[in-house]
Amino acid sequence: MSERPPSSSLDRSRIDPVIEPIARAHGAEIFDVELKSEASGWVLRVYVEKLGSSERKATTQDAAVDLTLCSNVAKELSPALDVVDVVPHRYHLEVSSPGLERPLRHRADFERFEGQKAKIKLRTPIKGQKVLVARLAKVHGDVVTVEEGSKSYDVPLADIVSSHLVFEFGPAPKPGKQKKGPSPR
Repeated sequence: MSERPPSSSLDRSRIDPVIEPIARAHGAEIFDVELKSEASGWVLRVYVEKLGSSERKATTQDAAVDLTLCSNVAKELSPALDVVDVVPHRYHLEVSSPGLERPLRHRADFERFEGQKAKIKLRTPIKGQKVLVARLAKVHGDVVTVEEGSKSYDVPLADIVSSHLVFEFGPAPKPGKQKKGPSPR
């Protein structure tokens, strides 16, 4: 698996020193930065999560940032990026959380989310499949073991094209008895 998927010609060595202190000042850390050409034009996306989330191996819920934090980071970041001029053309800045179905891009991401379900796209098929939706069981060396039902597969990280968590809904409430609150009068 490549360390970071290519996302246009963004020079992270120039942009990270601008973004990181601003994110940290707001209690956040950078998950990823990407520059993409879309129908509406160029978009610079900065994904943030709560400061220390990666070291603590926080769940997506515990690492989540709110809209206010994202807005505050964006307000301070926009003029700072304009001064440094790391993007040579017009772009729209977005600051957000990686989300519940966050991408898994690094070995540490697979370790952090062991036990969770993920969708994994492969370069080379395993048992005829190039896409697996499986539970992340264990990371050992440069291989992640995934479990799909009763089957277990060892997937080399270098063979993963892309992957992301799959959100799982909790159990449905049982029909019938429901908690009753005070009756309206």
